[in-house]
Amino acid sequence: MAVLRPVVVGLDGSRESLAAAEWAAGEALRRGLPLRLVHAWEGLESDTTQLPELEAPRYWARRILRGAMDQLNERHPQVYLSAEQIARPAADALVEEAAEAELLVLGSRAFSGFGGFMAGSVALATVARVTRPVVLVRADRTAEDDHLPDAEGGPSLCTPYRDVVVGVDIAHPCEELLAFAFESAALRSAQLQALHTWHVPYTPPAAAATMSAAAQQAAETALDGALQPWREKYPTVKVRTLVENGRPAQQLLHAAQDAGLLVVGRRNRPARLGSHTGPVAHAVMHHVRCPVVIVPHD
Repeated sequence: MAVLRPVVVGLDGSRESLAAAEWAAGEALRRGLPLRLVHAWEGLESDTTQLPELEAPRYWARRILRGAMDQLNERHPQVYLSAEQIARPAADALVEEAAEAELLVLGSRAFSGFGGFMAGSVALATVARVTRPVVLVRADRTAEDDHLPDAEGGPSLCTPYRDVVVGVDIAHPCEELLAFAFESAALRSAQLQALHTWHVPYTPPAAAATMSAAAQQAAETALDGALQPWREKYPTVKVRTLVENGRPAQQLLHAAQDAGLLVVGRRNRPARLGSHTGPVAHAVMHHVRCPVVIVPHD
C-alpha cells in the first residue's frame, strides 16, 4: 500500500504562518492527505547545562505548535494532523521535510522588500532549494478569498472557486507544472487560465505587424499543443488560454489579480552563489496576493 505524502506547513507563530496552516488544512482535505506541522529552530536541541535563557524560547516553540494544532483540530476535524519540533536551521529543516511531502506551505509577508516566511531569507532559501511544489500564503488570506463574491459582492464559502492561473513557458515545457495546475483546478471545479507570453525582437516598422501576427499565431498553436494531452486527461476542467505579448512577470501579475491560485515553474539551475528562484518566481512571490505555487522542474 502506497504511503500518502503529507501536506507540510512551516510554522513560526506569525500571522502569515497561521494563515498558511489554515490554507494547508483545506488543501489537505481536498487532496485526502495528512497535514504535518513543523517548527524548526536550532535552539530546540536539548542542552545538558539547561541554560535558563533557553527555556522561554523552548516554551514558546511548544506553544506555537500546540496552539496551531488546537485551532486546526477544531476547524478541520476531518484532517489527520501531526506536528513536530525540529532542532535544525529553519531552511535546512524545511527543505528536508519538503522532500517527503506532496507540497510545502509557507507564510508570506509584505508586498515590498524581502518580506516572506519567518525573516524572508528563510522563504527565499527554501524555495530555491526544494524539489517539491511550494505554496506561499499571505497573512490576510481567508478561505472566503478562494471563492468568488456572492450576489451582493460579499465574501462567501458557497460560491464557485476563483480561477487557477498557470504560467506556461513553451520553450521549456514542464509536465509537473501542468499536472499540478490541472489537478488543482479539478479539485476545485475551477476554470484554469493558461498564460503564455511571447516577444519579438526589434524589427523594422514595415515588418512589425506581420512579425507580430506570425508570432501570436505560432504561440497560440504551441500552447494548444502543450495543453491538449492535459485537456484529455482532465475533461471536466474548463480551460481558457491567454497568449500575450509582453514580459511574463507583468502578464502573470495582471492575470492573477482575481485568481484563487497562481501556479508558476522554477527551473532547477544552480547559480554560482547557490540556487535561485528566477525572475518570474521572484516577482510573483512578492507581488501576487493570492496563494502562489512554485513548481520546481528540470
